[in-house]
Amino acid sequence: MPDDKINPTPENNMESNGKGNFNDPIQPIDFTPVDQYSRKINFKLSPVKIVLSAFLVLFTGVAWFVLSAKSVYLDVTPATSLIKVNHPLAVKIGPRYLVLDGQLPVMVTAEGYYPLDTSLTVTDQQAQTFVIDMVPLPGFLSVSTEDVDGAQVIISGEEVGQTPLTDFELAAGNHVISIILDRYEPFETSIFMEGRQTSQGLEVKLLPAWAEVSFSTSPAGAMVTVDGLDVGQTPLVTEILAGAHEVLVKLPAHKAWTEDISVSARQNITVPLIELEQADGLVLLQSTPSNANVTVDGVFQGQTPLEITVPPGTSHDLSFFLNGYEEARRSISTRPEEEASLQVNLEPILSSVEISVVPQQAELYVNGEYKGNANQTIELLAARQLLEIRYEGYVSYETEFVSRPGLDQKLDVILKSLEQQRLDSIKTFITNAAGQSMKLIYPDSFQMGASRREPGRQANEVLRNVSLTRPFYLSLMEVTNAQFAQFDSEHSSGVVEGRTMSNNNQPVIRVSWDQAALFSNWLSAQEGLEPFYTTENGVVTGFNAASTGYRLPTEAEWSWAARVEGEPTSLLKFPWGAQLPPPANHGNYADISAGVFLGRIIANYNDGYLGTAPVGSFPPNSNGFFDIGGNAAEWVHDFYGASGQIGAAVETDPLGPTSGTYHVIRGSSWAHGTITELRLSFRDYNDEPRDDVGFRVARYLE
Repeated sequence: MPDDKINPTPENNMESNGKGNFNDPIQPIDFTPVDQYSRKINFKLSPVKIVLSAFLVLFTGVAWFVLSAKSVYLDVTPATSLIKVNHPLAVKIGPRYLVLDGQLPVMVTAEGYYPLDTSLTVTDQQAQTFVIDMVPLPGFLSVSTEDVDGAQVIISGEEVGQTPLTDFELAAGNHVISIILDRYEPFETSIFMEGRQTSQGLEVKLLPAWAEVSFSTSPAGAMVTVDGLDVGQTPLVTEILAGAHEVLVKLPAHKAWTEDISVSARQNITVPLIELEQADGLVLLQSTPSNANVTVDGVFQGQTPLEITVPPGTSHDLSFFLNGYEEARRSISTRPEEEASLQVNLEPILSSVEISVVPQQAELYVNGEYKGNANQTIELLAARQLLEIRYEGYVSYETEFVSRPGLDQKLDVILKSLEQQRLDSIKTFITNAAGQSMKLIYPDSFQMGASRREPGRQANEVLRNVSLTRPFYLSLMEVTNAQFAQFDSEHSSGVVEGRTMSNNNQPVIRVSWDQAALFSNWLSAQEGLEPFYTTENGVVTGFNAASTGYRLPTEAEWSWAARVEGEPTSLLKFPWGAQLPPPANHGNYADISAGVFLGRIIANYNDGYLGTAPVGSFPPNSNGFFDIGGNAAEWVHDFYGASGQIGAAVETDPLGPTSGTYHVIRGSSWAHGTITELRLSFRDYNDEPRDDVGFRVARYLE
């Protein structure tokens, strides 16, 4: 098979000149691929595009500013002011400015005004107006007064100078101007200062505040004195200020002329001719003793020492008289302006008085003058005199004594000791701040408790010897609901068998011992007394035995007031006496009306009350105390505890145990009807309030 030939075709010709030789070998050449990331697009902006872009940016900014800006109007007075807004984005359009929110610096100036440099706060309100009133600069004021200078100028209460006052700088506005000059009427006006460095003037004519007054006398040459100042001799025309004045005209050897005149400004006065009379003689009258009464020609003139004037050239009758002395008569005559004197010794009128005084050592003083031992017969003036008798440790005796000539007179005096005076000054009855009447008791020694053989006696009624040395006051009645309400207005005494126990005049019940003690302290506070009970957070923690403040009576004091009677003293067994039953209507005890709910009552006895009765409804005991038996039993001061026994040492002013759980209750109540409970020696105790227990108050005298 013959060999195939591949005709070259144009497609196979690899030579650039088209004359390829297919048999030529293929030559490799360098080849670098195109880097697509290294390509760069170059834009070339034309001037037109630049201008259009800039215009678009500017238009956008302006549109934003116009839409965001606020319209601000500055209303400035005066209208001629120059306004400068120091802000780069403030655009003035007519009388208004377009500005953004925030601070807007503004400078305003005007001729004659203080410049204003400020910053205004522009808010988000679309249209805003700021009113600015410029402050004018001060002006200059000149003040003058016609005819006179040196007037004081006062502007708005401040003294600024004297007239003539020139170019005084004064702030613009209204001012009150006062002008004052001695002897002229004050001037006051109001002036408006324009300010702005302008000058204004004020000229004032001050009005005289005086008038001319003419004086003439016969004879002439008299000195005229106005209000104590000499102004000249008559005939005289002088200027006197307006008002009331005292005028004195005097001339040697003549009587002074005096008169009050009233002067009106600028209205001249001529005083009628003054006829001066010759002066009286001057006489100094003295007496021994002094203070004698003097009459001249029967007319009372005064007491010695005394200076009188008498008409010259005539004789005058003088009388001197003093209580206890003989009357003295004299006559006298003088020349004009003569000065004379007269001394008179008065003769005393004496009377004998016998004075007898106890104690013998007392001393006598007459009108403050020591006269020796008081026991004597003394010559006294027949006149009222002050006698005083003194002795150390005794109250001085004073009296106004009038001795009677020709009569035998005697004065007997017994001086009272200071201690007796103190005791006499002590009130037997007092009324405390709650309105309770209290009686003073002077106790003594007695025996508390009951004999073992006494029917109804309890083991806690041991006989005790007690000595009470401190006087004390004790309330006549138990504390009532009304009185306790002054201390605690919320307290209620409750109800017994449907009946209220809280009426005002019923005894307060259902109170604890602490409440009774705190009421006592409250009473002390009302009267400014030191409290007897010490407290902490409203709880009684102790007591001060030296205090004279109000308190509960001690058990011994209560026993004395309840049981001791008569002279010589004896002890009561029951509130009414020695035997049961009680007399009719004697007290409020457990009677037949309470039998339905009380276990033991007094048979055939009816006091008319179920529960407590008004205090004082029944007769008092022999010492004057009400409801000592019956009505409400009573808290006393003492803690309940072991007591003494007969034969033991005497207990002096006992206050009971120093501590304990319970307090003693004394006396029977409306709920008691047995022999044990009705006896005055009956002792009970508790630590809780009860509907049959109240209290009364006491306090030491000193």
